[in-house]
Amino acid sequence: MDYAALALSARLAGLTTLILLVAGLPIAHWLAHGRWRLKFLVEAVVALPLVLPPTVLGFYLLIGLGPRSPAGQVYQAVAGEPFPFSFGGLLVASVLYSLPFAVQPFAGALAGVDRRLVEAAHSLGASRLSTFLRVTLPLAWPGVLAGAVLTFAHTLGEFGVVLMVGGNIPGRTRTLSVAIFDHVEALEYGAAHRTAALLLAVSFAVLTLVYAVQRRPFFRWNDR
Repeated sequence: MDYAALALSARLAGLTTLILLVAGLPIAHWLAHGRWRLKFLVEAVVALPLVLPPTVLGFYLLIGLGPRSPAGQVYQAVAGEPFPFSFGGLLVASVLYSLPFAVQPFAGALAGVDRRLVEAAHSLGASRLSTFLRVTLPLAWPGVLAGAVLTFAHTLGEFGVVLMVGGNIPGRTRTLSVAIFDHVEALEYGAAHRTAALLLAVSFAVLTLVYAVQRRPFFRWNDR
């Protein structure tokens, strides 16, 4: 077992999940309750990583945030390191690639909250933020938890976008999925099996947790 890759993957998944909890909930709330006529365009952008090959996303991130691009130079000035082959680059790529796995279940859960309860809180003088934190979020917590768990598991098993952006630098950008690829290329099937079995167990545990929280066999993100 490559414990350095395990630690790096867990760190990447944890930070990605935290960032998408903070940034994804406002986006999901707007998608669930916004009235803009062209909202479907934002929904399409959020869902794009579901159908976009990870190598395509990784390629355009390298073009857009590479050292020769203006955005890449700004990123390097802020982060103190270039975007490619860095943990920061992996984090940016993972947040974008896992965006729909967080926002879609968040939005479905927030849309399912009874609006009458929200309006009652407003009528009692509660602010929008207080209503969201004390009424909406507690009622939507199963979907929020599902999105957070799916985001963590999805990031833990990322391969294409991670390899494109970060390469394979041990202790810096080498994740569990990249380690499996290396073991197979080197015909080290025993090591590959141990790492793959760990990811398989984590994936099964995640799905079990999500379905147990939702308490129904087939959960639909946009179920009303």
